[in-house]
Amino acid sequence: MTDASLPRLTTQMSLRDWSMLLLLGLLWGGSFFFARIAVLEIAPLTLVLLRVALAAAALHLYLLWRGPSFALVMPMAASFFLLALLNNIIPFSLMFLGQTELGAGLASVLNATTPFWTVILANAFTTDEKFTGRKLAGIALGIAGTAVMIGPGLLADLGGPAWAKLALIGTAFSYGCAAIFAKRFRALPPPIVATGQLTASTVIMLPIILATGGLAGLGNVSEAAWLSVVGLALASTAFAYILFFSVIASAGATNASLVTLIVPVFAIILGAVFLAERLETFELAGMALIGSGLIVIDGRLLGRR
Repeated sequence: MTDASLPRLTTQMSLRDWSMLLLLGLLWGGSFFFARIAVLEIAPLTLVLLRVALAAAALHLYLLWRGPSFALVMPMAASFFLLALLNNIIPFSLMFLGQTELGAGLASVLNATTPFWTVILANAFTTDEKFTGRKLAGIALGIAGTAVMIGPGLLADLGGPAWAKLALIGTAFSYGCAAIFAKRFRALPPPIVATGQLTASTVIMLPIILATGGLAGLGNVSEAAWLSVVGLALASTAFAYILFFSVIASAGATNASLVTLIVPVFAIILGAVFLAERLETFELAGMALIGSGLIVIDGRLLGRR
């Protein structure tokens, strides 16, 4: 997974990179909002298939309208199937498996370790993303902020089985591997990379769902659930992955992985805005810690001081 043949990246994110990362955090935070509605009527793995299949179809239509040609994917088809496994199939499956025994709070904290694993992998397998003390300190603040933001409910989750915790750590590790592996696609336009990954994910998931009868009962799904599926597929998957691969191309895998620190913040804010959920003091304190971690990682404000 070396990237010696690719242009070197700058270690500091631009304002455009930060804007894309924050928008990505909003879109993936919204995925919890959509999924919370859809999963009440649609089985989780079936929801995964609908999410990636509809997103892939939308991106294919986009490429037909705006280009470039999907033919750019074909020389790297095998690599796209591996990217789909690392970035969709494996982490989604491990996350669903772990959450059968663990609460959402602990799952969010363990998923927030993704930047830590990405930093370790980037230091080992890349030449332009070596870790620094500032970056490690910022990531530590972000993970701590996520734990604080979950609040007292986190303590109730700590007693779950070890295998379930390892499944969620495996989710974060797989996302880290995917971010590093995705660097080899930096020469391709982000819409092509997103389309290739989601198409490969659909090809992998479809026979699994057909073999297990996962499409049965979809005719009885409510309009609200279908609208949530469409929002999940178009906003939180198709458009979101274009942003994700854009950040990787311009700012690197480690910086792109920081989105897992931002996602819980937007998930809580969206819940407060649209579901009338109350914002607690510990949630605001956790958000402040996460914000501090991102400021440390960026370094510009500290440099001025």
